[in-house]
Amino acid sequence: MSATRMIVLPHGTRADRDTRPAARVGRVVGSILLVAFALALLTPFFWMVMSSFKGPNEVFSVPVRWLPEVWHVDNYFALWIDTDMAIWLRNTIILSTVVTFLQVLTGSFAAYGFAKVRFPGRDVLFLLYLGTIAVPWQSYMIPQYVMMAQFKLTNTLVAMIVLQAFGAFGVFLMKQFFETIPEELSEAARLDGLGEYSIWARIMLPLAVPALGALALITFVNTWNDYLGPLLYLRDKSIWTVQLGLKNFVANNVTADYSMLFTGLTISVIPIAIIFLLGQRFFVEGIATSGLKG
Repeated sequence: MSATRMIVLPHGTRADRDTRPAARVGRVVGSILLVAFALALLTPFFWMVMSSFKGPNEVFSVPVRWLPEVWHVDNYFALWIDTDMAIWLRNTIILSTVVTFLQVLTGSFAAYGFAKVRFPGRDVLFLLYLGTIAVPWQSYMIPQYVMMAQFKLTNTLVAMIVLQAFGAFGVFLMKQFFETIPEELSEAARLDGLGEYSIWARIMLPLAVPALGALALITFVNTWNDYLGPLLYLRDKSIWTVQLGLKNFVANNVTADYSMLFTGLTISVIPIAIIFLLGQRFFVEGIATSGLKG
């Protein structure tokens, strides 16, 4: 025979509170607000995509036309033929990929040193390094440019890679995550004869996949969307990035065909959207767990 067991929850528990009408109404209102907020964020993106299919005189029409009267799909073919969009995309992909790889590599390695290795002045050095986040790039970009010019690295993608290969934010993010990993793992690995390089590569990195994914996503998006850096260092058209190429395309176009600009912007957003959709789980998990300790 089987006995039926009844579980009685004490009054005032979470399950009891969730069945109250006020709780249900609160959840519904919260869901409506979140949907409204999401639609507000997606509206400019929707307008950009729809404008990429409009004619030159329809983009800023009054009143606003959300959908094109005639769908100009040929805008995408015209942009690809009339501009160096393929070259711009190639340069941007190369720059973003290399910078992301170097930031993840250097950031995780430096963070391991600050989190797991004890040496004199470690905390002071970390605070000084972290303080560079508060210094705006515009305040030292001219001395930095002069330094790059002395090394004859201006007008090259190498200059952009060198300047962005290290980042204090990545070190901070990875350090916070490494500190959540029990110290006993490192101590056990040292007793087994592993050196610090091996511990970092064989133990820490596999455990830090969420934080690495979050750092990679943030770095890739920031590098992809960067405009001021390429504007300052890249003069040759053959090494322009997407953002710089599209800006010059519109500036040199006498008729200012903004529908073509939105076409280019839509193309430039597609890789970012794909990468974010694929990596959003790591991004959320990495950001959430990087703030935990112990």
